Amino acid sequence: MPLFAGKGFEEQASAVAAAFGFLFEGEAAEPQHLDYPFVLWLDDTGLSVRQTGRRPMGPIRCDFVAGSARHRRLYGGGKSQAVAKAVGVRERVRPCIADLTGGLGSDAFVLASLGCRVTVVERHPVIAALLADGLARAAEAARGDPALADITSRISYFIADGHEWLASLTDAERPDVIYLDPMFPERRKSAQVNKTMQVFQHLVGADADADELLPKSLAVARYRVAVKRPAGAPWLGNEKPGLVMEGKSVRYDVYPLQKIPDDLR
Repeated sequence: MPLFAGKGFEEQASAVAAAFGFLFEGEAAEPQHLDYPFVLWLDDTGLSVRQTGRRPMGPIRCDFVAGSARHRRLYGGGKSQAVAKAVGVRERVRPCIADLTGGLGSDAFVLASLGCRVTVVERHPVIAALLADGLARAAEAARGDPALADITSRISYFIADGHEWLASLTDAERPDVIYLDPMFPERRKSAQVNKTMQVFQHLVGADADADELLPKSLAVARYRVAVKRPAGAPWLGNEKPGLVMEGKSVRYDVYPLQKIPDDLR
């Protein structure tokens, strides 16, 4: 995907393009007039994916400071949230988590806000670049926000394939919990599929090797693997989970390996 810079951001955009292997097309005035269906765009709001054309959807960016991330941090329900229960968060238990299909890090941010240390692994360069930009802007905003600084200090990320990242770990580096949220192919168009998911499905497609990631995760995680799935989707790898947490649109399939200690931080 080509990367363009808003006025005054050519140097920064060039550095991003070099870091992630994007084609840098220089400075442009208006992304909607460019000859690509989607472009990366860097300006004073950060890095975003923009749709071109006459009626483009809004920009897609990673934002941990405002919007839904801020709302979930302040009003999201704490450790009673389904994702928190799925990874085993409870009183005096804050496992170290590896999110191997990190995306834009929304679930990782929630878990970090609850006190977990989270390693986010993302292999697609466009998504990884958005994530890196979001974390950088959050770190900048955190200079005046101690609570946000505490959260961002617990998130680290790797631009890597999840399979290869797992294979690189030593025994001491094994995470307590592995979290998977693979891209699931949509069988039909739905109003419930948000714009970010639509664009990611266009860019990335389904995670065709996700089934293979589950047994590798089960071999590495210390205590459990938690898998986020659309409601009605088959089990990942046709592997029956030990525990299922059903929701209206998603469910969490949990694969316990051993009991999580009562005091784990």
